[in-house]
Amino acid sequence: RQQAGQAGAGMEGDGQHPAPTAPPDRPHGERLQLLLHCSREAKNCAYCPYSRFPVGAALLTASGEIFSGCNVENACYSLGVCAERTAIQKAISEGHTSFRAMAIASDMGDHFITPCGACRQVMREFGTDWDIYLTKADGTYIVKRLEELLPLSFGPEDLKK
Repeated sequence: RQQAGQAGAGMEGDGQHPAPTAPPDRPHGERLQLLLHCSREAKNCAYCPYSRFPVGAALLTASGEIFSGCNVENACYSLGVCAERTAIQKAISEGHTSFRAMAIASDMGDHFITPCGACRQVMREFGTDWDIYLTKADGTYIVKRLEELLPLSFGPEDLKK
């Protein structure tokens, strides 16, 4: 299922019908607006002198805390880190491993920002049943469950088989 909205207006699919009530574990209202805002603010801190492609992410934990992160590039390109992984690592370093949602922001004009494959796999480490808010520069967004972004994924439970 896909939801789109402008500043949390919550429009379904093509933007013509009101979205159904959000699931109880999905952020909504002021909490959702804060999550989206934190992702945009984190983008402003990005260190991206090579790509000039700033990205910000904000991660909502199960306990309601928000951790933000930005991309940090390096002259040795492979040592850079994405915004999504920065936010996850910050949350984990503070003892959080259960997540409800993540919002991702960039300056891409007409396209929704999506996480790279490496970030999707890192997100997957912490389950598939949480929401990812993919935004455009104008503030519109779509919502995807992580399982939609990484179908047929490999996770910790597969190591026990």
